[in-house]
Amino acid sequence: MEHPSPTNQGSSPPSRPRTLFEKIWQQHEVKAATADHPAVLYIDLHLIHEVTSPQAFDELRRRGLKVRRPDRCLATMDHSTPSLPADAAGAFPYVDDLARKQVEKLVENCRAFGIELYDLNSEHQGIVHVIGPEMGATQPGKTIVCGDSHTSTHGAFGALAFGIGTSEVGHVMATQCLLQHRPKTTAVEFTGRLKPGVGAKDMILALIAEIGVGGGTGQVFEYRGEAVEALSMEERMTLCNMSIEAGARAGLVAPDQKTFDYLKGRPWSPQGQAWEKAVARWRELPTDEGAAFDRVVHIDASRIEPMITFGTHPGMAMPIDDTVPAEIHGEATDKALNYMQFKAGETLIGKKVDVVFIGSCTNSRISDLREAASIFRDRNVAPGVRALIVPGSKKVKAMAEAEGLDQIFRAAGAEWREPSCSMCIAMNGDQVGAGQLAVSTSNRNFEGRQGKGSRTLLAGPATAAAAAVTGVVTDARRLGGT
Repeated sequence: MEHPSPTNQGSSPPSRPRTLFEKIWQQHEVKAATADHPAVLYIDLHLIHEVTSPQAFDELRRRGLKVRRPDRCLATMDHSTPSLPADAAGAFPYVDDLARKQVEKLVENCRAFGIELYDLNSEHQGIVHVIGPEMGATQPGKTIVCGDSHTSTHGAFGALAFGIGTSEVGHVMATQCLLQHRPKTTAVEFTGRLKPGVGAKDMILALIAEIGVGGGTGQVFEYRGEAVEALSMEERMTLCNMSIEAGARAGLVAPDQKTFDYLKGRPWSPQGQAWEKAVARWRELPTDEGAAFDRVVHIDASRIEPMITFGTHPGMAMPIDDTVPAEIHGEATDKALNYMQFKAGETLIGKKVDVVFIGSCTNSRISDLREAASIFRDRNVAPGVRALIVPGSKKVKAMAEAEGLDQIFRAAGAEWREPSCSMCIAMNGDQVGAGQLAVSTSNRNFEGRQGKGSRTLLAGPATAAAAAVTGVVTDARRLGGT
């Protein structure tokens, strides 16, 4: 399915050098900001799911409004959906009546307002930030919004993508525009090359540990440098996904040949001659030489080690073989360490693990599952450990099963589930028990995020898999296989 390209693209650029962010913003600014009002920004793609949309649809009904551009909307269900399959009668095992009603309401709303929906019976269903790129709906130069914090994921394609609140969801539905204050820009330069066994999840955790969870407030990050260019598209999505955890409004990576190769031939991507025109337009998006950023952050990628969190937000992260610090960014960590049952100065290596979760919009793509499977292969999940593997979409699940990855996980004693946000946000019944310690590939380790009283260590797929098969926090490089 071919969808319209972003508004104003192809307009003559001004003579001064511009950043990628500036180009996208200027191409989509319907009305400039004034002293009294934010700018009006045109939105190219609105992604919708079942949790943050019902109130917005109800507001449209109350005011007698239609969705202005249903062709620029794409809906799926992911947060409240069960990760267990339907029974023989086709009934899905929802955790409660609220979850079931949220899903049913999305079906009703999308039908009423003419929005394309990938429901639980669709071969395209999955986590909203996984299926957007899979379908080719995520494209360079677009403005993309969703009622979800981790919409920044789509910035991996050179799109300006950010999360919005429920009232804003309704505003975009009705007008296809959004009031926005223009953020500042930060160039995040990852110089050098990553060591073997170090990946995108380690890069973003290292950055947040360096600048803090408020280090990107009011900013849009553009990730640059040799290490970023070397990342696959899926790894770039992981990097951009957690920009919000540093307080940033969005994260961006300039589109390149990897981007174009990834998108070519996908259902929502331009086809035929339109494809060639789109690529020519996308090639003009990267930041011009000499363009100025408001701030530049330098990270030596060659010095990054596999990272793991020790506290109750993603900024409380450290190399896996380091010791727990007493303070982080000037904040006393006593409360966090007390909650996590850790002490300053101790190592996490060897800490007993109860649950391992591999999934979420951060790390549930096929490359993540391959990385995890390389550790699980010919090994067993340790006694007393529950390992949950949740692919990010029906397509990822099918690919994994075609490669036999599901058999590797099952043979090891892990649970192979259906696409869902699952244990990342623990809305669908997949939870970590009170007091249990989980190693998770998700994006947030807040108190109770994965279940009341749960304790979460964020890490990459290899580290999570290593914990599953050893039963303790382990540096996956010691096991080989990655």
